[in-house]
Amino acid sequence: MVSDPSQRIAIVVIGRNEGERLKSCLRTVVGCARTVVYVDSGSTDGSPQYAGSVGCRVVALDPARPFSAARARNEGFDCVLEHAPDAKYIQFLDGDCDLMEGWLEQGIAALDARADVAIVCGLVRELYPTASIYNRLCDLEWRQPVGEIRTSGGRFMVRAEVFRAVGGFRSEVIAAEDDEFCIRVRAQGWKILQVDAEMARHDAAMMHFGAWWRRARRTGHAYAQVAALHGGNDERYFAHDRRKIWFWGLILPLLALAAAPFTYGLSLAAALVAYTMQFVRIYGHGRQRGWQASDAALHSFFVVISRMPALQGVIAYHWRRWRGGGLKIIEYKGNS
Repeated sequence: MVSDPSQRIAIVVIGRNEGERLKSCLRTVVGCARTVVYVDSGSTDGSPQYAGSVGCRVVALDPARPFSAARARNEGFDCVLEHAPDAKYIQFLDGDCDLMEGWLEQGIAALDARADVAIVCGLVRELYPTASIYNRLCDLEWRQPVGEIRTSGGRFMVRAEVFRAVGGFRSEVIAAEDDEFCIRVRAQGWKILQVDAEMARHDAAMMHFGAWWRRARRTGHAYAQVAALHGGNDERYFAHDRRKIWFWGLILPLLALAAAPFTYGLSLAAALVAYTMQFVRIYGHGRQRGWQASDAALHSFFVVISRMPALQGVIAYHWRRWRGGGLKIIEYKGNS
């Protein structure tokens, strides 16, 4: 166990108008690392000023270039190289997360113990899982199995040498940039490890259906963009997810509607049966993971209906790509 992790690690926090969530986040990281860098993406709530007042190095992204979490983390890493070039590990954290006490020691110990592991992450839970059903959905989403995994979320600890070697994140990837980054890390033979220890508490702050819809739309955009980059390799990353969105979100409902006049509505009933079977299958997977029946049902229902907003995201990606326009971040929660 490392007795003083602060001399071996730097922390990069990214945020945009996180308000009180950012203040809570920074209280959990300031003084815990060799340096703490806060990267701000055009906040108007005083976040950069607050971060500077508590001792963080602040990087304010130039608004002349499109904002993205990928770009923010890259520029945060560049700041670390400037001010703490000998930091061996980098902990990335989002401004709506609190870092759990003891995680840095456990994450460093995991990397020290496995020379083949480039990235470690721990368990993430929602701060307020009962505040809304949408927060509850996020809490279920964070429950990932312990051991070697294909990808981590954007909150993880990484070897600085590996981050530099793969070129960091691709700044133009506006969602699922963590998946895209991990694909390239694994392609170089490195492992990614989920540790059985609490890493962070997240505040999704999703109180309304509209916020959930926008988040699902962003997921569809992410699937389309990352599949366009890596869907043709042996792993076919996100290619299957993209096909499911097209089928369940567009092809099946269109076929059912088109055939309805000729089948006296039976095609609509058949489509409903197909969606019900999807619900039952996904529900069964949730129960197999040990979830309560109510949690499995909630998760399954929203996965089934998420194909519709995800389809919007897929179409938006291809439309923007066809027009040659820049890709803009898709925000889903309020700025309070």
